[in-house]
Amino acid sequence: MFVLITGATGAVGPLVVKAFYDAGYCIRTLSIDPAPVGGWPDDVETHVGDVTDQGAVQSAMQGVDAVVHLAALLHIVNPPPELRGKYEHINVGGTTTVAEAAIKAGVKRVVLFSTIAVYGPSNGCVLNEDSPTHPDTFYAQTKCAAEQIVLNARSSDGRPLGTVLRLGAVYGARIKGNYQRLTQALARHRFIPIGSGRNRRTLVYDKDVAYAAALAVSHPAAAGRVFNVTDGGFHTLSEIIEAICSALGRKPPRLSLPVGASRVVAGITDKVCRSISLKPLSIQAMIDKYTEDIAVDSSLIQKELGFSPQYDLKTGWAETIKEMREGSVK
Repeated sequence: MFVLITGATGAVGPLVVKAFYDAGYCIRTLSIDPAPVGGWPDDVETHVGDVTDQGAVQSAMQGVDAVVHLAALLHIVNPPPELRGKYEHINVGGTTTVAEAAIKAGVKRVVLFSTIAVYGPSNGCVLNEDSPTHPDTFYAQTKCAAEQIVLNARSSDGRPLGTVLRLGAVYGARIKGNYQRLTQALARHRFIPIGSGRNRRTLVYDKDVAYAAALAVSHPAAAGRVFNVTDGGFHTLSEIIEAICSALGRKPPRLSLPVGASRVVAGITDKVCRSISLKPLSIQAMIDKYTEDIAVDSSLIQKELGFSPQYDLKTGWAETIKEMREGSVK
């Protein structure tokens, strides 16, 4: 089976390439950056191009049996309004280009990497694939739209082509963003928790994401379906901090700041920044992200596709920190 992987040079991409290569697939990649030196085997066919470029996508699509669509503009905290167009261009427009080219080329399966962020906060409930979506960021909104494009894709005989994988918060040695910053702050003893830490989070280790993608490409029950992909549990923020600190060989912070007071200080800080014509630090948005509750169930992919996460919270973070240190990631 010949598989095209878009966005293969991103944080998760090389692991997806490796998972498919180890499973015996022939692989072609399409990314805006050249393949990293030594990033994957020499016989992986590499195309450099943008997923919004119809010519580049159609060229890369020729002769492939399945597509794993990773390429996307990822989440950032409090993006400026002018970024909406870029999110739509890449996440919606790029997915449209990929889906249309896949249909034209007779591809049998299109797997989209999406996000549990499309649900919005769980507000004390446990969410599953039947829960309504309430995307509240540019990233989540455009991913929600991309999902419909993939789920609506049909082969010439009317069969559904698409599978959507809604990923929990992905972590690992290559992942940037909130968890990278949290890990670095804990490693440097520069982190003080806000609130009780009892709000729940839903995570998945990056290597388990690659494993889930390999299942979704080939399993007949995956066509036309949406699956949440997580490590199978819900973890309080305190438990996540404890797991990271354990992997670092350090004790978790003993003190915490009250949420209410932290919001007041954040609001004052942002107002001061505006008054002196500085860009606000968006501290309130970061506090909101830090304290939100997100609990998403992923039993469906385990039941329907036989997905079994290989890494729990402790083993995932232990391997993450180990790989960071071996790779001199600070």
